[in-house]
Amino acid sequence: MVHVFENHGNYYIFDSGSASLHECDETAARLLKEKLGQGKAEIPAQERAAYEADFAELRQNGLLFAPEPSVCPAKSDKVKALCLHICHDCNLRCRYCFADEGAYHAERQAMSFETAKRAIDFLIAGSGDRRVLEADFFGGEPLMNFDVVKKTVLYGKEEAAKRGKTFLFTLTTNGVLLKGEIADFLNEEMENVVLSLDGRPEVHDAVRKTVNGKGSFDLCYNNIREFVKKRGDKKYYVRGTFTAKNLDFSKDVLFLADSGFASISMEPVVTDIPELAITEAMLPRICEEYDILCDAYLQRWREGRGFGFFHFDIDLEGGPCLSKRVSACGAGNEYFSVLPNGDIYPCHQFAGDTDFCMGSVYAGELDAAIRGKFKTSCLFTRKNCDLCFAKFICSGGCSANNYHFNGDIDVPYGVTCVMMKKRIECAMHILAEKKKGR
Repeated sequence: MVHVFENHGNYYIFDSGSASLHECDETAARLLKEKLGQGKAEIPAQERAAYEADFAELRQNGLLFAPEPSVCPAKSDKVKALCLHICHDCNLRCRYCFADEGAYHAERQAMSFETAKRAIDFLIAGSGDRRVLEADFFGGEPLMNFDVVKKTVLYGKEEAAKRGKTFLFTLTTNGVLLKGEIADFLNEEMENVVLSLDGRPEVHDAVRKTVNGKGSFDLCYNNIREFVKKRGDKKYYVRGTFTAKNLDFSKDVLFLADSGFASISMEPVVTDIPELAITEAMLPRICEEYDILCDAYLQRWREGRGFGFFHFDIDLEGGPCLSKRVSACGAGNEYFSVLPNGDIYPCHQFAGDTDFCMGSVYAGELDAAIRGKFKTSCLFTRKNCDLCFAKFICSGGCSANNYHFNGDIDVPYGVTCVMMKKRIECAMHILAEKKKGR
């Protein structure tokens, strides 16, 4: 698959088979589009011949029209990671929360240490010869059950060490309780910390409210800033969500950057609330906003005050490997979600949907049919991905989003596809500009 596109006045050719990005002039772009059946290029014969020779050289060197893999590598049955729903309760009531404000459409409850231990044991027992294991503390708000978080980390590290393994722990928090002993422990023990903050105070407060209905910005912002200062060069992400109410979300990303946050993610909301949901009609405006953000991102980089934005930071040379890109995220096969009662689901976004309950950490057995569905699902079972230039970067989209919007984990959610492709084009432009040092 060859993709020819223009971004910020620059013309690019992306060859998905080789993951090669080439900058070109407008004439080369027009000519290659003609070869792809995308119009007719009126170019003099002598000039055309010169370009054709360049294309032929690239092709001979495996950098254009390179063959693509067509078979998904065999997936491992070894368990790699768990998402531990350490608390199905929350001290906020965010309007767009896919997790039903932390309760997952069930009673509010916290995971016991005994269940957390069983989950860790399940992961270790199923990990085979994997040396590095991962566990993410999730909710609701996991810090409302901090004592169990702390005990589970210590238990996991102790049990892993006995078997020559290593645990990498991650925690996602809204920041309300992120201070004192809690902040110190997370900074010391977590490989990564995801910090939820939507950007400008008025944007954040409009949807991320406390139990009594007030905005939560002031409760979260200072705690998160102080934690990031403490964090130093350790991994973290300040993760925001944009909705139909703030389609000018580049302002929120830049607000977060101005606040001193160097690692930022801003994700489109996933909701069916009419006044918040992202619709197809909004996509042109959203794509325009990514262009605005792209300009600002590069400008700040040139001025020596750059920041990391998750969707613009792609690596075409160093990974992940192609087999990983084809296999996708591993949900339901290598990665699972564990609820407070010990029930196992493919990932946190399937949690509570009993059609996807795969078993329990107390029983240790997984539903073979459900696991088989996720194990065989990969880029090549995804519908409508074969002619998409982004397929080896997005891996066919999120299985949960695909299912919730289309009723099938193998049918990509079109709205997300459009945003993904736009972000990737911006990211490729940024990559090219940085390579040139300009």
